[in-house]
Amino acid sequence: MCVIWGIPYLLIRVAVLEISPATLVFLRTAIAFVILVPFALRRGGWRALATRWPALLVFSAVEVGGPWFLLSNAEQHISSALSGLLISAVPLVGVVIATASGNREHLGLASVAGFLLGVTGVGLIVGLDLGGTDVTALIEIALVVIGYATGPAILTRFLVGVPSLTVNSAVLALVAVAYAPVAALTWPSAVPSAQVFGAVAVLAIVCTALAFILFFALIAEIGPVRATVITYVNPAVAALLGALVLHESLTIWMGIGFALVLAGSALATRKAKPSPRTARQADEGREGEPVTSGSSTAR
Repeated sequence: MCVIWGIPYLLIRVAVLEISPATLVFLRTAIAFVILVPFALRRGGWRALATRWPALLVFSAVEVGGPWFLLSNAEQHISSALSGLLISAVPLVGVVIATASGNREHLGLASVAGFLLGVTGVGLIVGLDLGGTDVTALIEIALVVIGYATGPAILTRFLVGVPSLTVNSAVLALVAVAYAPVAALTWPSAVPSAQVFGAVAVLAIVCTALAFILFFALIAEIGPVRATVITYVNPAVAALLGALVLHESLTIWMGIGFALVLAGSALATRKAKPSPRTARQADEGREGEPVTSGSSTAR
């Protein structure tokens, strides 16, 4: 996942040079939906979502519909390297959301110190590179970060137990339908280049259809907060590709800031080890309870 979701920043930057952000989101979701829908139908279609459409609509908006458009729009004005490095703040926001939702395991001194360290890192990434940076684009990236951190929490709280393929295909269908009218109005007047066709194809097939299956499996295994820790590595992949392929600026301060974000995220998201007595009591309390899918992540 770190590698698969490190590539999109470069591909998005290439694609939005010739097609609009709305068109890119539509193509990416529509193509991925066509790939995934046969598998979803084989597993019973969307019956499992019959009573969960409100949660699915919100999840679709905050995890895909909003972030993918905002990220594509922002990359028309800022580098893919800077976008990728700023997305590394997702685990920090995930901790804030988990704490606000009632999870108190991240209120320890180490977690708070990690959060402050991470915020300092974000400041270094942005603050010392602000001369040629579009402020509106930075706000868009901030909204992307909030969306990416909120989505897993919604998934594990309101959509737990629904097969990942069911959720994936429904989300892609909803977003594709929502963006179809806007894409039609902003459709490119000229045929895009082969590079753009290739970028869209990889985004849809590898970075969307395949990636969604892997990501939801990851959330079910390790929980929403830790699942966002894939951002430890994929921003570095994005920054390196931006520098090597597109010759984007990658300063020493951006590197130091990224290192601080990683260190802060590691501190902020780690769990304190329970005492032997607490662990024994927890085990005794779980005896006889049924094991449910995603139980380790339910809040």
